[in-house]
Amino acid sequence: MPSSRTSTIQRWSEGLTETVNDQLAIEEPLQVVVDGRPLAVLMRTPGDDHSLVTGFLLTEGIIVRREQVRRIDLEARDNHALVFLSDDHECDWERLTRHLFSASSCGLCGKATIEAILQSHPAIEEKPDFDPEIIQQAPGLLRTAQANFETTGGLHASGIFSQSGDLLLLHEDVGRHNALDKVIGEGLIRGLDFSHCFLLVSGRISFELMQKALAARLPLVAGISAPSSLAVEFARTSHQSLIGFLRPPSMNYYA
Repeated sequence: MPSSRTSTIQRWSEGLTETVNDQLAIEEPLQVVVDGRPLAVLMRTPGDDHSLVTGFLLTEGIIVRREQVRRIDLEARDNHALVFLSDDHECDWERLTRHLFSASSCGLCGKATIEAILQSHPAIEEKPDFDPEIIQQAPGLLRTAQANFETTGGLHASGIFSQSGDLLLLHEDVGRHNALDKVIGEGLIRGLDFSHCFLLVSGRISFELMQKALAARLPLVAGISAPSSLAVEFARTSHQSLIGFLRPPSMNYYA
């Protein structure tokens, strides 16, 4: 599916106006329905919806293994993902409702939020050493692979890199969380082990991104921009490494 569309705009420059065509990143809703129950609406860039939904189910604690999803139907209704869980997997709807509500309305804050997340996704116990020189090469590889960003300038990217610095997965989306869910979902579908990989995101690093990375067991998260205070606190508590302002030849280790 196309990730952008052409729009006619008026461009002003030094007192002169001209009519030109511009590319806009597409944003559309995707209603996620699990076993007949509406769960969430994801505002996303269409395409790779199967990976997006799979990653969302994992990072939001609905599943822990891909085998717990029997089927995802993306054809029955436009902009709908109908999820059917396996018969032997029961979803804790009460916990899930509380979690999604608190995440969207800041019903929990600070340490209470971190403690609640760690009950479902325990801290990293062991993690490999990552060569700083290899990490420094990642932004260039990510930017080179961002074809859609070059077209629109309006998409976030998440990339999964091996310990040796190979770019294994890349996805773009208008939403930072969606881009991350897409790479995690594709990795889950492909059966990848993230425990010796690191994540690079194209913008700032929020608490929610750290939470999703922990659910996928990613031991190191890096970002081109700054982390939030709660992201740093979460990383230190979950024993994840956190790098911000990854802009060669320098970077900041926050955890």
